[in-house]
Amino acid sequence: MMKTFVEKRKDLSETELLNINAFCQLTPGATSTQTLTLIGYKRGGVQLALITLLIWMLPAVSIMTVLSILVADQNSTVLQGFRFIQPMALGFLGFAAWKTLKTQSSFISRSLLSFVAILTFLFFKSPWIFPIMMTIGAIAGILFFHPNPQSVQWKKRTFGWTPLIIFAVVFLVAAFTSETARKQNWKDRTPYNLFENMYRFGSFVFGGADVLIPVMYEQYVVRPNTARIKLNNQDAIKIDGETFLTGAGMVRAIPGPAFSISSYVGGLSMKTKGLPYQIMGAIIAAVGIFMPSFLIGIFFFPFWENLQKYPLLQKTMLGINATVVGLMLASLVYLIKDTLPPYFDKPMGDSFAFFSVLIGTFCMLTFTRVQAPLIAVSCLLFGLLF
Repeated sequence: MMKTFVEKRKDLSETELLNINAFCQLTPGATSTQTLTLIGYKRGGVQLALITLLIWMLPAVSIMTVLSILVADQNSTVLQGFRFIQPMALGFLGFAAWKTLKTQSSFISRSLLSFVAILTFLFFKSPWIFPIMMTIGAIAGILFFHPNPQSVQWKKRTFGWTPLIIFAVVFLVAAFTSETARKQNWKDRTPYNLFENMYRFGSFVFGGADVLIPVMYEQYVVRPNTARIKLNNQDAIKIDGETFLTGAGMVRAIPGPAFSISSYVGGLSMKTKGLPYQIMGAIIAAVGIFMPSFLIGIFFFPFWENLQKYPLLQKTMLGINATVVGLMLASLVYLIKDTLPPYFDKPMGDSFAFFSVLIGTFCMLTFTRVQAPLIAVSCLLFGLLF
């Protein structure tokens, strides 16, 4: 983005790009997607922002939709090729956690992220743990962090309430419709439940895909197998753990936003109804998860351009950044805890290959310049050949 939009096209300055990125770190949704969308917003308003979003998400959403169809077909050759994508995904998550952990060097930030990581791990199944932790991080930032003073020129910005109103109305209608469909056991309730789930994730998940993927894992893999859900919500959307992590690994290897894993989940959630419904599920999921961050971004960004000069907001951002790292660490440990035990019961060769891919992925990302797509292709070939 720096090379293209700042140095080559000169759509905005380096400072403006960094300010946009800082704002996106504070809002829910995919950071890269919001950053590009707001560049479009600064250049051409809401219309260009929407076009930018659609162009950016289309390739990744299309690829993940096709992947969900291939996996749902239970093709043995395809599944054989994907069998090392699961440990690769854990390697990617481990690298992301390690990389961001190194940015938190002060005693205060590491104490905060450790506190957040422990509480998040203990209460991971609660859908409210993430927004609660973000609130705690913001308060801790105000109380304990000390940013470097910066002088930012005040700019008058106009804004409209329409995006916020649309966001609130869709959120309430989706929640009401999904709950009504569940209680009354509608025959075709899956699309309503799917949209509500994705819209909620897009509204409350901070920290990007490294936090989204574990949240989805809990929603669609862990939660449907609990006694309460089996008793009261037997038709809840359910995805096999290995199949889910296959998508979590593949989304790292394709261009575009990692939030496109929503299309993969949407396609799998409708796999029993046939190909047209799978495509519909993928579209519903993609719209649901990208829509909230779009509306939130274009509504609050004008405020941010004026408020960022205040030290209070800078301190809040420092606390939230440390909190995001804690969320990532807790998510990683939770996924490893839930994924590894079955491999101890498999043949020695399978277990050795699993851990080799996991550790190898982490080491290549940490100590070499090998790019993510090359690692993913290597794991696919490894699965097909061995």
